[in-house]
Amino acid sequence: MEEPKWLEGLLRTKFFNICPRHRETPRNECNMFCLSCQNAPFCIYCRSSLHIDHPILQIRRSSYHDVVRLSEIEKVMDIREVQTYVINNARVLFINERPQPKNSSHGATSSTTKTISYFCETCCRTLLDPFRFCSLGCKKCQVEGMRKNKEDEEERLRKERQQETHKGTHPPTHASNSRRRKGIPHRAPFAS
Repeated sequence: MEEPKWLEGLLRTKFFNICPRHRETPRNECNMFCLSCQNAPFCIYCRSSLHIDHPILQIRRSSYHDVVRLSEIEKVMDIREVQTYVINNARVLFINERPQPKNSSHGATSSTTKTISYFCETCCRTLLDPFRFCSLGCKKCQVEGMRKNKEDEEERLRKERQQETHKGTHPPTHASNSRRRKGIPHRAPFAS
């Protein structure tokens, strides 16, 4: 599935700064992102005046990391391969990759005390469930890498086909064995 055009902007955006237009009002942190405008983040007051009919994602915080509710993001993007978490009774997913904890356990333990390990395919972060990615950012990186590999493979195949097509149409690039010089060429002596 093609990634949405607004995803790059969402991943680069720094949220939770104070809104410059509404400095003196309560709840003035910029925690909204407009999928239509794809500009800077904005606060709830800007939403009601500037983005009233636009599709919006509200960004939340969990342990100093930006998250988005599953119920909002799944309407606008395929997130099936991204690990979700329940935070404050809401299912969320992380927007960007998070640093690995220093003493992280590698894998979850099942009831038979057998260790089962799931890791993010991009950053190798330990996952709780059998998902492929820990965040939207890691999924995007993997998709970009797969797209680049696909483009490289298509270019290689195109060149191979082109070479095969022209194989029989060009004369050999080297002279036949009967005309090839033998040995090291010697210079003629200088005439005085």
